Amino acid sequence: MNSILNAENLAIIFAGLTCFSLLLYAVLDGYDLGIGICLPMNNLEWRDTSIAAIGPFWDANETWLVLSIGLLLVAFPAAHSAILYSLYIPATLMLVGLILRGVAFDFRAKVKQDYQAYWDWAFKIGSIIATFTQGFMLGLYIMGLEYTLLSTTFAIFSGFCVSAGYALIGNCFLIMKTSGELQLRAIKQAKRYGTITFAGILTVCLVNPIVNPAVKEIWLNSPYAIFYAIVPLLCFAMFGLGYQVLKRLPMVNDKGNWLPFVITTIVFVSCFSGLALSFYPYVVPGEMTLYEAASSPESLKVMLIGAVIVVPIIFIYTAFTYYAFRGKAEGLRYY
Repeated sequence: MNSILNAENLAIIFAGLTCFSLLLYAVLDGYDLGIGICLPMNNLEWRDTSIAAIGPFWDANETWLVLSIGLLLVAFPAAHSAILYSLYIPATLMLVGLILRGVAFDFRAKVKQDYQAYWDWAFKIGSIIATFTQGFMLGLYIMGLEYTLLSTTFAIFSGFCVSAGYALIGNCFLIMKTSGELQLRAIKQAKRYGTITFAGILTVCLVNPIVNPAVKEIWLNSPYAIFYAIVPLLCFAMFGLGYQVLKRLPMVNDKGNWLPFVITTIVFVSCFSGLALSFYPYVVPGEMTLYEAASSPESLKVMLIGAVIVVPIIFIYTAFTYYAFRGKAEGLRYY
């Protein structure tokens, strides 16, 4: 058993758990952030339905962000310090956006209708701040966590593209949870934000190997180069398939309304997998590997016991919530 749970394997296990938590956060909290970005301020009924669609899920969705940051802190403290040192300001702004969203989400249900629009604007602005800063941090991470004119420009571009990606998956979720005029609006917006997201991913694929020689070597010279090529090809194929599906929606009896969300989820998984494989084994680009950043094996073994208990509980709770609140969200008010 000790030979299996050696230092290298433990580092890989916790890196996998951290990446898994981040990916689930990007998909699950991504769609409710996206719905916040695209909240229709000119129609109260649509806003109520949109909020009702995410009402039962959004708290559980954010649990995965807390878990991923907690895992990074306890399993890779050196990497946590190095990354947070460079991203302290955007990370703080992200928390401001998330707090604003949480406050607005609850307060909109308790104020008079005349004031509800103000809190809806706060929810929308909080969503934009949170998604843009997440994209900014991702862009800066790709550029090596250094603040230069080029890296900051790319990070700003990444912020807009990540926000568009969240808006895409948010509208795809609304396609699945609504019908009628609101669903038609979501279909139209999914096409628009899908185009922006595609352009952003294509740009990252071009920039990443240029600014990171190690990534270029992995993509082009590795014996597994063909395998790495499959990831972006799958991603771009999903964009083509998704656009064709959106053109055919809505179908009779609302068939296939779940397809855009599943396709977009595959896009998210492809992008996340491509980035993770590109930077492996580095957790801080070009500076620190996950093996160098990992806590001691003795500490990781103790934490693994807790992770084995906690992660399945969170996953089961999340799955149960989605099962219990399956179906359309129309006609609901989240009060």
